[in-house]
Amino acid sequence: MVSQYGLKFAVHLVTNHFGKIVAKVCETLLRKGPLSLGESIRCTELTPEQVKNSLLVLVQHNCVQAYIPADQFRGEDGSTVTVEYLALFDNVIHRLRFPKFLEIAKRQLDDECEKVLDGLLRDGRLTLKQMVERAVQGKENPGAIEAVVRGSFHKLLKARYIERCPAPEPVVSTLIKAEPAPRKRGSKMAKKFEPPETIEQRVLEAALPGEAIRFAVIAYTGGNADRETNSGDSTMVDVGDDSGSTANEGSILWRANFEEFMWHLRHKLLIENERKRLDDGAATILSAILDVTKNVEKKVKIEKSVPLSLDSIFTEVTKNEYGRTMTIDRVRASLVQLGCPQRNFDDSYSIDLKNIVEMARNEEVESIVLKRFGKDAYRIFRLLSKSNCFLETDKISETALVDKKEAPRLLYRLWKDNYLHMEKLVVTAAKQSRFMLWKVNKPVLWEYVLDEMYHAALNLSLRLAFEQEKDEDLLHVPADKLIPTDKSGEVNSVQKRYRRLRDVLFLMGSSLMKLDDALMLFHDF
Repeated sequence: MVSQYGLKFAVHLVTNHFGKIVAKVCETLLRKGPLSLGESIRCTELTPEQVKNSLLVLVQHNCVQAYIPADQFRGEDGSTVTVEYLALFDNVIHRLRFPKFLEIAKRQLDDECEKVLDGLLRDGRLTLKQMVERAVQGKENPGAIEAVVRGSFHKLLKARYIERCPAPEPVVSTLIKAEPAPRKRGSKMAKKFEPPETIEQRVLEAALPGEAIRFAVIAYTGGNADRETNSGDSTMVDVGDDSGSTANEGSILWRANFEEFMWHLRHKLLIENERKRLDDGAATILSAILDVTKNVEKKVKIEKSVPLSLDSIFTEVTKNEYGRTMTIDRVRASLVQLGCPQRNFDDSYSIDLKNIVEMARNEEVESIVLKRFGKDAYRIFRLLSKSNCFLETDKISETALVDKKEAPRLLYRLWKDNYLHMEKLVVTAAKQSRFMLWKVNKPVLWEYVLDEMYHAALNLSLRLAFEQEKDEDLLHVPADKLIPTDKSGEVNSVQKRYRRLRDVLFLMGSSLMKLDDALMLFHDF
């Protein structure tokens, strides 16, 4: 379920990139869930052509996925098939992170790969042929440029930063699967509770191409292109095989692989958080483990790293310059620091990544409490967060070293602003007594903090747009008039306004990127 300000922020991003009409269609899908074309027209009160074109734009830019509900699919007998459209909230928010994605591609690959990826992020979906045409347009020596684009394309594909587009209209079952019969009480094989799959998860899983073709240029000798994820009669062609890739480069659509970039950003957060909490040695070991197990991970929000033996970890660590200074005893000690107990039956180690993310979230919320409520409230909140249980008011005051008259006031402020959960306990004995019990309900608090962060991101984006619009006339001033030319260094009024606008945009832009790091921590990681 999308939060109130999360939805508003997503609509704001779509409005900035595609206009109000497309944003209205996207907002309707986010609020009401999957809708058919007819339902979208009725809910938005726009013309059929406007809604249809808006959906095409959103699909082109990977913000909406079309699918066919299985209960309304009648095969290919000529009967009417209802197509529904699902808004992808995460993909809309990812548009804020495009500069980060480009920086990753530039740092890990090269500038040419960054340019190819930039074209995909701008246009949403492109064929290889369109990428080449886009690069050589109006340029000299098109043959050399084409070779560079193809080489960059293959580098991005090998790094899994781009992928084949999903199936356009997969058939998806929307029925809730029946739960298995409950096991007997005390059974050793009791299954861990897992929440049921959402419609979005089912649609994305059904639309995603199989691993065999997702990151490969392929040629099909038969089968339905719309059902390519389940096609078994296709002929695979290797990326380097020009005979197959040339035949398909004008028909196969490619897009940026957001999942791979989010994997990279999550690993970066985990490593830097442990570097700050522990030391460079622990960060080096965690980085080595994540690098060697990345291809085995099946989702971004993996809770524990893949188990590895001590020898495997040490071999990977020594590939790093800093790691070559470490002994195996130092590696073992760092693994203990990372909270990584040894498994007796196979002598392997697995790191609790979920715990690292939770500690980072706790630190983020504690810093908010410190800035908003002061040091005494920070000590109270930290005590309750660490204890993870209900504590009575006097006990909190005594343990947190806060004045007994001040503690109730601070607790009420934290409770009123949704940072604490309160329970009233009435004890009836010789004399009736009433106690106030306090606790940090972390799942509820994290949802609240996330919504507040979306609110802050929305306000920051609106202010950024206001500043740009206020000094829009500066965009039409020649560049030579915005830079002082005389030796005295004196600036005129236009140059002062330009400097102010440049500084404001830089400050707000960097603040928005830092705020997005916190959004990813609470929503994506």
